[in-house]
Amino acid sequence: MNTLRALIADDERLMREQLRMALGRVWPELDIVAEAQDGRQAEELARQLQPDLIFLDITMPAQSGIETAIALNGQHPIVFVTAYDQYAVQAFEEGAIDYLLKPVEDARLLRTRQRWEQKQPPLSQDWKSTLLKLSRQLDKPEYLRWIRASVGNSLRLISIDEVLLFQSDEKYTLVQTANCEALIRTPLKELLPQLDPEQFWQVHRATLVRVAAIEEVRRGERGLLLKLRAYGPLVEVSRSYAHLFQRM
Repeated sequence: MNTLRALIADDERLMREQLRMALGRVWPELDIVAEAQDGRQAEELARQLQPDLIFLDITMPAQSGIETAIALNGQHPIVFVTAYDQYAVQAFEEGAIDYLLKPVEDARLLRTRQRWEQKQPPLSQDWKSTLLKLSRQLDKPEYLRWIRASVGNSLRLISIDEVLLFQSDEKYTLVQTANCEALIRTPLKELLPQLDPEQFWQVHRATLVRVAAIEEVRRGERGLLLKLRAYGPLVEVSRSYAHLFQRM
């Protein structure tokens, strides 16, 4: 039996490692012949190595996964790997062998293997029109969904949905969840544009809070204070941001 050869393309090293390890558990016969860090490299490696299957991230620098798939012109079966919400995933059902949501779960990856082994056709034959439709969707903002942060001596991948607040000092930004504190080097001015403004508000020069985590707004001697769910200390609101709470 010929060895099945696969290419993984994702600009996030941790995501590539996570997918490779999951494939090793669920699909040990699969030979990962190469990994690509961006869309252009993925296209070049696909043409050079001719893999049987490509696990292709959607949003990558230089060239998106959608653009890469269009450039390859249907010559390679593709499994899209995406951080998109379910409403967007429905579109992938129309134009790929399969799709996977990050972080990839073993049970879901097993279904991909079963689809392949049962030689099921792509979820839609009209793959090119679907890819063009998805390419237009990429013009819409895609906000940060995962944070790579240091917890002690280890590196942890934290879902943005777990974060209660971000708080910066001169060198680091604290990432606070209900269960842990972690550190990143990204300053707030770089982090803020990557976050959904409906989910996170800046309440102080050095503080961002998750709106859904706010349990109570109190008045203190120096202004407003916030009580966050599953977080003990009160969070100070700068006077210049007090207007945000007129809508609550």
